[in-house]
Amino acid sequence: MGNKKPESKEVEQYKQFEKNFETKRPLFKNCLKAFLVGGFICMIGQAITYFYIYFFSFTEQTAGNPTVATMVFISMLLTGFGVYDRLGQFAGAGSAVPVTGFGNAVISAAIEHRTEGFVLGVGGNLFKLAGSVVLFGVFSAFVVALIKTILIKLGAI
Repeated sequence: MGNKKPESKEVEQYKQFEKNFETKRPLFKNCLKAFLVGGFICMIGQAITYFYIYFFSFTEQTAGNPTVATMVFISMLLTGFGVYDRLGQFAGAGSAVPVTGFGNAVISAAIEHRTEGFVLGVGGNLFKLAGSVVLFGVFSAFVVALIKTILIKLGAI
């Protein structure tokens, strides 16, 4: 495992040459942009939650579901108009990590394949990027519910 042969002089010179032309990534700046944009998206989500609580008599426990649906719908609309893609280029993970990134992933695949028709193009590729997320979420929920049911039946909960 530790028998790594030394690199030749040409390889070392090339690596040094390559370092001279490598662009330095502004790590702190990128992290700050991701944090601010992600925080702003979450702030909008919190405002939508309060909207549902105040105007539609939801409780704090029940307002989450319509809030998530609304946020995904808004991100799909913004992706369709090309706004969310520019936001993603600017913010990076700050726009991809919240639930709005899921909506963007779903609709982006559908838009990309719309020329192939609605059934084979849009329908067949709609969950190309986000399908694994849906599958993992459903499977995880099943496993957690199964464990909870077993623990309740055993009287542990």
